[in-house]
Amino acid sequence: MKALLLICSGFLLFGLIDLPIGYYTFLRIIVTIGAITVVVTEFENGINFWVISFGILAILFNPLIPVHLNDKEIWMPIDLIAAALFGIKSFFLSKGKK
Repeated sequence: MKALLLICSGFLLFGLIDLPIGYYTFLRIIVTIGAITVVVTEFENGINFWVISFGILAILFNPLIPVHLNDKEIWMPIDLIAAALFGIKSFFLSKGKK
C-alpha cells in the first residue's frame, strides 16, 4: 500500500505542470483508487482523520461525477494538499510497521 500512496503523491505533484486533459482524467482515477484504499483500510479503526480526509479526496477526484473547478490555479493547491496527505500517510504507514 505504501507504493500506491507514493505513486499517487508523485502523480499529483507531476500534475502541477501543464499537461493534456487525458492526464488529469488518469490522475482522477489513480487518486480515487488510492483514496478509497486508505478509507477502506482505515475504516477498521473507526472514523478518524484519515477516513474523513481521504473520503473527501475520493469525492473530489472521482472520475464518474467529476468536480469541475474550471481553473488550474484552484486545482494546484488542492493537488499539493492531496500529495502531502498521501506522503504523510505513507510515512505513518511505514512508521507503524516498525
